Amino acid sequence: MATVTFDHMVKRYPGDVLAVNDLNLEINDGEFLVLVGPSGCGKTTALRCVAGLEEISDGRLLIGDRVVNDVPAKDRNIAMVFQSYALYPHMSVYDNLAFGLKLRKTPKDEIKRRVADAGKILGLDQLLDRKPKALSGGQRQRVALGRAIVREPSVFLMDEPLSNLDAKLRVETRANIARLHQRLGATTVYATHDQVEAMTMGDRIAVMRDGLLQQVGTPQDLYDHPQNVFVAGFIGSPAMNFATAAISDGGLMMGSQKLGTSERLSDLIRGRAQGSNVLLGFRPEHLDLVDTGDAALRIPAKVDVVEYLGNEELLHAQMEGAEIVALVPSDRKVEAGQEVEFTVPADKLQMFDPETEKSLMN
Repeated sequence: MATVTFDHMVKRYPGDVLAVNDLNLEINDGEFLVLVGPSGCGKTTALRCVAGLEEISDGRLLIGDRVVNDVPAKDRNIAMVFQSYALYPHMSVYDNLAFGLKLRKTPKDEIKRRVADAGKILGLDQLLDRKPKALSGGQRQRVALGRAIVREPSVFLMDEPLSNLDAKLRVETRANIARLHQRLGATTVYATHDQVEAMTMGDRIAVMRDGLLQQVGTPQDLYDHPQNVFVAGFIGSPAMNFATAAISDGGLMMGSQKLGTSERLSDLIRGRAQGSNVLLGFRPEHLDLVDTGDAALRIPAKVDVVEYLGNEELLHAQMEGAEIVALVPSDRKVEAGQEVEFTVPADKLQMFDPETEKSLMN
């Protein structure tokens, strides 16, 4: 296996379009790193640069200790799984798995061994004689993964491999990929726009926006300590709520509502100008309808939509100056049109500078 290092890497397209801007990131040997962000953020371009499918405009890209800027894709010892399965329809599963090895003139006994190993790992043993048209979507994706495994590469690259699957198969295949990584211990770079995939699969997550790296860390780090508004709003489902509050007499005012303050909150706003604004962030799952002890916020609101989810309810509510979403246990039995008061624990509140959008919690 090998490390992958982006050293001030830039990818520029004609017309001075910056797809990836000064990317600095080291992916450790055996790590599963997820590149995540909205469409057009540069994650797939960065992945394609590693694969050798895109030329690097500036900076360096290293696989292990080797600079590969000018190394052809076929000589990088990487394997890539695409969004489409890209299987040969006229070939059996066995021949699809073996095709790349045959092109490299791998000995027949070695091909049989590798295909058998991949088939066992992915549960394809009984499907080796079938053609792709006789397979389900999940089985086809496993064949695509198997084709990468038989290569025994230094680095696996995966570009949104689950996007063509239905919800149930996505969950199932997500778990299969996680198990596969644990078994093989291979360095894996996985690009997706789905933050749920990122949170559940990655050892670390690299969040990108407009070609720029926003934050890198473990799923827990990004959830608990987002460095800016974009990361805070992108990581977590449902998305974080945001509301503007003004500093007044050492406390905070949200509209006409005086907010309860904790020692931690008081420390954060101390020294900031009277009347200046801060942007508060609080996650739907951290809102509650009962007193939770050291409540940093008490927010009166009117519920207008209730979405029943079984053991939980998603409440859409209107407060002064903002719309918020809360995720509460269904035994609260809230109804549309009901006036409620939400509370937010002090240790769950986030605060951002409204101009720079950077966190004030660090």
